[in-house]
Amino acid sequence: MYKIKVKGGIISPGELKNVINKARLLDLDFIHFGSRQDILFPLENGTNQKLAEHPSFSQVESDFSTSQNIASSYVATDIFSGTHWLRGSTYLYILEDFNYSPTLKVSIVDPYQRLVPLFSGQLNFIASEIEDYWYLYLKLPSVPEGYYPVLLYTWDLAKVAKEIENIPETDYKTIDDLFKLLNAKLSTNNRTVSKDLKLIFNPFPYYEGMNKMAGGQYWLGLYWRNNQYDLEFLENLCDFCISYKIGKISITPWKSLIIKNIPSAAKLELEALLGQSGINIRHSSLELNWHLPVGNTGALQLKQFLVTDFNSKDISTYGITFSIVNNPSHSGYFTSIVIREKSQALPNATPLSLSYDVLYAHDFNPNSRQYKTYAQDVDKEDLPSLLVELTKLYFKQLNNIKVSVEQPSEKQEENQVLTNFYQCKECQTIYDPKLGDPHQNIPLHTEFEDLPEDFECSLCQAGKESFISALIPVLN
Repeated sequence: MYKIKVKGGIISPGELKNVINKARLLDLDFIHFGSRQDILFPLENGTNQKLAEHPSFSQVESDFSTSQNIASSYVATDIFSGTHWLRGSTYLYILEDFNYSPTLKVSIVDPYQRLVPLFSGQLNFIASEIEDYWYLYLKLPSVPEGYYPVLLYTWDLAKVAKEIENIPETDYKTIDDLFKLLNAKLSTNNRTVSKDLKLIFNPFPYYEGMNKMAGGQYWLGLYWRNNQYDLEFLENLCDFCISYKIGKISITPWKSLIIKNIPSAAKLELEALLGQSGINIRHSSLELNWHLPVGNTGALQLKQFLVTDFNSKDISTYGITFSIVNNPSHSGYFTSIVIREKSQALPNATPLSLSYDVLYAHDFNPNSRQYKTYAQDVDKEDLPSLLVELTKLYFKQLNNIKVSVEQPSEKQEENQVLTNFYQCKECQTIYDPKLGDPHQNIPLHTEFEDLPEDFECSLCQAGKESFISALIPVLN
């Protein structure tokens, strides 16, 4: 694979068209998206020669170890819940400050969203509740992973990240040592950590299809099963965005696209474009919530085998995520359940047998970074039943209100009560009778039973029958 870095996973339609033109010069019909929100070109015969012949390909890189893309949760802003002060413009200002090409994996993330993993980088900047201040969780090879001892100011993130790369790893043995070295080299507007980061559990969101935003606009999520995004369709999509002055396209870590701020007047035209191109935008969560190594045919076939079995049994996997890993030394998981390939080989490297280990995250929350082994040396034919058992365990824990809910203070616990809301079982959106639904002109204090029969979920547009009663903790 060759890659083009897309800082923060944010690219303009014009920039994406330039990438498409480069791919065509390489005689490609499609491009891939990577888990670091970058763009990948498949390796073809003669690609090296073609790259050498075109100076304009300086953007295209083949060495994944010396240059890393910056990942961010910008894609989740305005469409999923988030930290109260963190806006899309904040990400853009921060990313503009990164005026160098990092060799470390940098992630800039909101802890309240679930679409982008919090700890997939080596430098993980995570928004705090204090405006313009961030936790830093370090996963450097030379020191035990952990949190930086202070909160960092928004305008210091880039220079701190750059200076960490400039300090030789041999100069420090702990994060505190690194902190002292950075303080001696930089003038930063740090803030004391008054409380630890709380990892709040939210079910994984549905990120595909045409969905409503505030103000009558829409957002569109696009996903391809095989991660082969057709160049002709992408070019037409870019032209659509340009014609309606939509300035940003976002790439997710799930190898999909999200386009926000689509005017309501453009919705039908976009639906026509999707239909004429044969684009399906309503995949089941059985399909969507998977992370696979790019270009790995075996992993894709295994996923298809498992999804087919899930579908035949009519089970639900909403809110839970899976990954297939074929590298036994890999440990940076960011899904609820991990299927890790194992193989035993003869001396001539001929595979003798293929089996799998199944792991799952603590409370099925991958941000816990704690994984337990559920089963070892499992044959392919036995995987579906084991995974069905795990999904049932997940929903059993989800039904327990104490599991993975943000840990409240003692004072908050005293005031905490259970309130009956109605929750969409397709996407987990909550309907609160006290608030109504301003997007659908439903006034305040409208009881669920009094909603019109054509009421739809404001996020995924599921019908009224998709809502179920749900007890949720709130504060008095």
